[in-house]
Amino acid sequence: MTRRDALDMFLLSAFWGVSFLLIRLSGEVFPPVWVALLRSVFGAAVLLLALRLGRHSLPPARLWKPLLLVALFNNVIPWSFFAWGEQTVSSNIAAIINATTPLFALLIGLTLRDTRLSGLTLGGVLLGLGGVALTVSGGLGGGHATLHGVIILLLASLGYAVATTIANRTLGGLNPVGLATTQLGLSSVMLLPVALIGPAPAPLTLTAVGAVAFLGTVGSGLAYLLYYGLLARVSPTQVTAVTYALPVWGLGWAALAGEPVGALSVLGVLVVLAGLGLINLPPRAKPVPGAASSEL
Repeated sequence: MTRRDALDMFLLSAFWGVSFLLIRLSGEVFPPVWVALLRSVFGAAVLLLALRLGRHSLPPARLWKPLLLVALFNNVIPWSFFAWGEQTVSSNIAAIINATTPLFALLIGLTLRDTRLSGLTLGGVLLGLGGVALTVSGGLGGGHATLHGVIILLLASLGYAVATTIANRTLGGLNPVGLATTQLGLSSVMLLPVALIGPAPAPLTLTAVGAVAFLGTVGSGLAYLLYYGLLARVSPTQVTAVTYALPVWGLGWAALAGEPVGALSVLGVLVVLAGLGLINLPPRAKPVPGAASSEL
């Protein structure tokens, strides 16, 4: 990994990590569907510019069904639900709940028999869920979260996992920039009528407008470009490590913004990271029968 790769991974984790705080700030003015819509529109504008400048190709029209499903479960539902859930859950707790996404993806893979369960994997899942439970219990007890909001955020994370499963099964081999541009374009189209018939935004403030603009252009559009650029240069395992930093960034940005960060949230992050680490440990090679031992 080069210095550029390391810098891009640092920026990507920071951009995605601050998204939870930006969602909360945007939600002070914009209803949840509007937050998701504006995030999609701003992100699509950045990606469309990159698409044109880089002369990337769009996915074939025959894949419209899985493209719609991925846009629905990866953008429409989770982006709306995170904005909805963060009305009653602090952004740092939302960032930790987001860490359940790889756990949900693993459970879906086991259900569909795409993944085999090992002892380490099971231990990692249980440890990760335990860390989230610690965080949630601390938030509920400290008045920084409601059960309703936590359930909404868990459903949002489940949506990400469902989208990942659909994309892996149906959209492999497509141009990543074209795929991301199509996703955000489709999510914008789906969200627009829902936003127009729903509650209107409150009187605009510079903070909320700046937050949603940054959330879309940097936290979504530019972040997608960094993510897919990294995938083209380093291994997927290395890029996936970015997700480990998101709960940490979530706590850090929230603390800078003056949100209360409880001891159980910090402990929950450590436990979640330990669980994700167990899940991603490479399997131990089985000894070959009859092979001579190299140990003395």
